[in-house]
Amino acid sequence: MIELTDSAARKIREMAVQHQVDNASVRVMVVGGGCSGLTYDMDFEHEEREGDVIVERDGVKVYVDPMSLAYLEGTRIDFVETFSYAGFQFENPNAQKGCGCGKSFTV
Repeated sequence: MIELTDSAARKIREMAVQHQVDNASVRVMVVGGGCSGLTYDMDFEHEEREGDVIVERDGVKVYVDPMSLAYLEGTRIDFVETFSYAGFQFENPNAQKGCGCGKSFTV
């Protein structure tokens, strides 16, 4: 299963308000690309699709399609904010190698 931290859920809710999105639900996907071959992608989502796995935390729903779930099983999604970086961080136990930006990986 996928885990969404309190910090990530809070940031998604804040972004939904900023972007005037009715609900704080997102789709998390793995797509081809990036310097390591696969990248993480997130976008607001309004409805479940057939086969989706749904993870919910503090009123935030995360939708994951079956193909992406194969790469994301056991992943922890966090929102990290430091002096030099702010963004969603994917702690993926399936990733064997990643790039320096943290957005691209291989399995």
